[in-house]
Amino acid sequence: MTDTLELNNGITMPAIGLGVYQTPPDETVEAVASALRTGYRHVDTAAAYSNERGVGEAIRRSGLDRSEVFIETKVWISDYGYDETLHAFEKSAGKLGVDTIDLLILHQPVPARFDATVQAYRALETLLADGRVRAIGVSNFMPDHLDSLLAQTSVVPAVNQIEVHPYFSQPEARAANAANGILTQAWSPIGGITFYRGERASTLDDDVIGGIAVNHGKTPAQIMLRWQLQHGHSAIPKSVRAERIAENFDVFDFELAGAELEAIDRLDTGVRGGPDPTAITTDTFRLTIPEA
Repeated sequence: MTDTLELNNGITMPAIGLGVYQTPPDETVEAVASALRTGYRHVDTAAAYSNERGVGEAIRRSGLDRSEVFIETKVWISDYGYDETLHAFEKSAGKLGVDTIDLLILHQPVPARFDATVQAYRALETLLADGRVRAIGVSNFMPDHLDSLLAQTSVVPAVNQIEVHPYFSQPEARAANAANGILTQAWSPIGGITFYRGERASTLDDDVIGGIAVNHGKTPAQIMLRWQLQHGHSAIPKSVRAERIAENFDVFDFELAGAELEAIDRLDTGVRGGPDPTAITTDTFRLTIPEA
């Protein structure tokens, strides 16, 4: 079984989930099927990934009871607004082939249209109250976004999914999450998009992480995922390769020492690899989510 985390509303969620960002729809079914055979019980997708249907199909084919698999998906910014977000839930649930979504989150804050962001979150609150979703949350919200959202809504997000890895560990955002009882969930948890000092650099080739990996007989990716878990994060590693999917799940049989955690903490560069959440607009990220 996976290690689990308890969300702020009492719902239990597997700590490690399979991410399917940029996984082509025709490869999603097999990637998710491989993960479920390995032992994963948490899949993270999004309306904007165009592969929710494949996630649902893999879960149905697995023979597992629906209650055994934690499904997480995201509402895209083009569907923000109260009624629009209620409809976004219907679109995602239909593609996934489920009546209830375990965790539904807003994909990005839209600072220039924060009123629509708030209305979208209020729709999530309605879906939660109606039992259509089991938990709600946000993604890529920085502390000021959280403060503004919390001041205008009633339900504290259960999760904030943000870019977190050794080269960009976001201590301020993580502290804001913790102060509000929000679980930090890491996308790009092994630094798949990292850039360092203006040049692309891979955390997988880092000497500090590599040395710790040798000490434990593990891979650098496994060390970084263990670092995430010991910091209390949920982590969403992404792969379509069966051997890598299995490797990323084999992180529950060892523990990093305090000095090792601190050594990895010191690798933070403060350099973001993904988009700046303060610059997200519907003009710069043009995407309309289809009905089917």
